[in-house]
Amino acid sequence: MRIGELATETGTTARALRHYEQAGLISSERAANGYRIYDERAVVRVRNIRHLLAAGLTLDDVHVFLPCLDGDVAAAPPSEKGLRVALERLAVLDDRIAAQTEARDRLATALRVQTGNHAHPAP
Repeated sequence: MRIGELATETGTTARALRHYEQAGLISSERAANGYRIYDERAVVRVRNIRHLLAAGLTLDDVHVFLPCLDGDVAAAPPSEKGLRVALERLAVLDDRIAAQTEARDRLATALRVQTGNHAHPAP
């Protein structure tokens, strides 16, 4: 299947697919006219990549899951390395959330002081 068909089938874009390919997560053959051609297995692989990205992992993190990207990633028991990567990413996300919450709280406090409003400003 061509890149546009794979993009439609997986709910992504051709640009994202080229990015996944550049990152070494998917591969294609080249037709005589230079178009990328993907086999049917790429559908499952791309859906799994998107699932892992949606869970907060990065493309670099997804590399750890390469051995199982062609199966049901969501149902497969995680490897020790996969668990470690997921826990590390969770810690990074928790740190970012904490930093954003602190910034939000500082802004809310500054707004209360400036407006004389002691109630919490609406988001």
